[in-house]
Amino acid sequence: MSKVIDCKGLNCPLPVINTKKYFDGIESGLATTVVDNEVAKNNVMKFAENAGFKVNFEEKNSLYYININKGNIEGKVEIEIEDKKTFSIVVGSDKLGSGDDELGTALMKSYMFALSEAEIIPDKLLFLNSGVKLVVKDSEVLESLERLKERGVEILSCGLCLDFYKMKDLVQIGEITNMYAIIECMNSSDKTIKL
Repeated sequence: MSKVIDCKGLNCPLPVINTKKYFDGIESGLATTVVDNEVAKNNVMKFAENAGFKVNFEEKNSLYYININKGNIEGKVEIEIEDKKTFSIVVGSDKLGSGDDELGTALMKSYMFALSEAEIIPDKLLFLNSGVKLVVKDSEVLESLERLKERGVEILSCGLCLDFYKMKDLVQIGEITNMYAIIECMNSSDKTIKL
């Protein structure tokens, strides 16, 4: 009998994360992820296909049942990464994207959660400008940042920015640093991503 991963009512990226967690924990097997919207269905199917699993779906009563088979699939190639490239993410705002602030806040929370669950994580997270609001008391992303820190991500926040927002005493995670150190981190990374 196939395991059922019930993701009804969950927003992206939780259906993918819950499905990935299950399959990461087994050598081979079957599972059916149940979602209630097409975006989640497409994202879970894309994850399964990219992982080399066999996947199909059925639609019943406005729900999508995504059947996933992890096994010894012919033609699946294991790739070994020889040289780990370093990368940093510069977070220059407490919101992700431009437009509606409420949506931007929700997107940043979702992004940080997904990043904390991702296989490949940055070496450093650098917080600048209003991005420093994410490392202080009552931030909605502190739990995700704590998970990233536990996994070895260095979290650095701009002291000048914290002073500007009068938040230096409210910092809950990571280290307070200066622009020179931030530039050194960016310059020494193989890749820098700016949010």
